Amino acid sequence: MQITPVILCGGSGTRLWPLSRTALPKPFLPLMGDGTLFEQTIRRFAGDTRFAPPLVVAGAIHMNLVIDQLGDAPGARLVVEPEGRNTAPAIAVAAALLPEDAVMLVCPSDHHIADSAAFRAAALAAAELARQDFLVSFGIAADRPETGYGYLRRGDPLPGGFAIREFVEKPDLARATTYLDSGEYSWNGGIFAFRAGNFLAELAMYRPDMAHLAAESVAKGRSEDPVFHPAPESFSVIAKESVDYAVMENTRRAAMVPADMGWSDIGSWAALAEALADKGDEAGNIRSGDVDLIGCHGVLAISDGPRISAIDLDDVCIIVSDGEVLVTTRKGAQAVGKLPRAVRQ
Repeated sequence: MQITPVILCGGSGTRLWPLSRTALPKPFLPLMGDGTLFEQTIRRFAGDTRFAPPLVVAGAIHMNLVIDQLGDAPGARLVVEPEGRNTAPAIAVAAALLPEDAVMLVCPSDHHIADSAAFRAAALAAAELARQDFLVSFGIAADRPETGYGYLRRGDPLPGGFAIREFVEKPDLARATTYLDSGEYSWNGGIFAFRAGNFLAELAMYRPDMAHLAAESVAKGRSEDPVFHPAPESFSVIAKESVDYAVMENTRRAAMVPADMGWSDIGSWAALAEALADKGDEAGNIRSGDVDLIGCHGVLAISDGPRISAIDLDDVCIIVSDGEVLVTTRKGAQAVGKLPRAVRQ
């Protein structure tokens, strides 16, 4: 049975402000290599008969972007959310549109994965566990004490993976270092595999109101093939909640597959700089646009017009886009989304 990729699109465009905006968030930007992150996500499955055509879930504001960037992807379908309600409702609607025995591979549309073959191998292992009614997360191989990610603690071994012993929220540096040294923890990559009917049953157990409203929004929705519109009167009143909180941290069937695939969520300017490290000069500087640097190390400098000139700076990100200028240390990049201008777009 083929695996159905469920691609979650959207975002508020704050974490990579000012380049990323609400109307043009991170998935639809060409940040890494050839094409946008969304286009690269779609291409990971193209031509592989083990995967069914993708089911994309996106907001109405991004519908035309999705359609344009999907191009001629054969058999692709699009679910247009009336408004964003976080990942659990989005996945619930996708699951309700699939056969109960379908294995859904839930993927964010804005992650970078360098090794597509390793990704597909992890997806096949996750699908086998999902067919046994495990709810499966990808456990990303941790190579540094990262404080910006959640962690998964491995439990008992399973065929192709492990039970999840513990979900851990973003730690401070001391705890992250302890996790890395123990060898028991992986990053929570936000990629999942479920059997559609099993996911809906688990959701009904832990979030019955959400399960009911998601099912109702599908039953009362309208189809304009290949686009499906959930009924807004049902969908828009669903509580906003991530799949981690709604299901994964509650279920007794949580599992993980280890994945060492050159992954990054590109969740900040610092993360983008890390992912682009091989494009840097001998001092680790990464440049795009008109940029002059003297005595700088580890500087990410991107401009869509005005020249950036910098001297004797270390580990700094300088972004000039559409008349806005951002300067932050790499350490401070996690706070970009809190800037007033980023929030009030």
